[in-house]
Amino acid sequence: MRLKDKVAIVTGGRRGLGRAMSELFAKEGAKVIAVDVEELSYENPDIEGYKLDVTNTEDCKSFFDYVVEKYGRIDVLVNNAGITRDAMTRKMTEEQWDLVIDVNLKGVFNLTRHIGPYMQSQGGGSIINISSVVGEYGNIGQANYAATKAGVLGLTKTWAKEFALKGGNVRVNAIAPGYTMTDILKTVPQDLLDKFAAQTMLGRLGQPEEIANAALFLASDEASYVTGHTLSVNGGMRL
Repeated sequence: MRLKDKVAIVTGGRRGLGRAMSELFAKEGAKVIAVDVEELSYENPDIEGYKLDVTNTEDCKSFFDYVVEKYGRIDVLVNNAGITRDAMTRKMTEEQWDLVIDVNLKGVFNLTRHIGPYMQSQGGGSIINISSVVGEYGNIGQANYAATKAGVLGLTKTWAKEFALKGGNVRVNAIAPGYTMTDILKTVPQDLLDKFAAQTMLGRLGQPEEIANAALFLASDEASYVTGHTLSVNGGMRL
């Protein structure tokens, strides 16, 4: 029960990494609000589904107010919501660029701008930003996605400094997953999956539960002296 009595928000909570983190956090004692742009539901009474577009500034503020009023505190925020719109740079449209920037970068800012200072005022909290191995190393055909995931790392380091001011005791860290078997990868041809796996030292792809375990550590008091850090969970991937 490493998150007993804590209140956690997980964006992009409908499936994949977000669902795995929401379920694990609840198992470890947290009250979880799983957020997604699509309708979502959980059988677990300790997980509340909430439909939210993280790119909508006003809706994010309303959601923040709702959580504070209902639960009285926010201990953990996982900024996981993200999308891809892949194309080579010479073919990438302005729409593809703007949409990925809006969700993956502005969406992270929209919630954290309220929750970070609130955590400071309550005396502490843990913010976890989900980046990517692509944000660390880049990737062909993903200029927009790589830019957002690298930007998330910059936000992480900045917020770790800002939200610790005046004894705020808010820890801000990032996780940079490698290729993980979420629904997105299930549509990728097997020969490409084998190629991705061969790029790792462990010779396999990750599972959502393995990323969730890393998030659990950073959310818990076990990581009480860890902040401003990027935890690469990628099987030793070499790009």
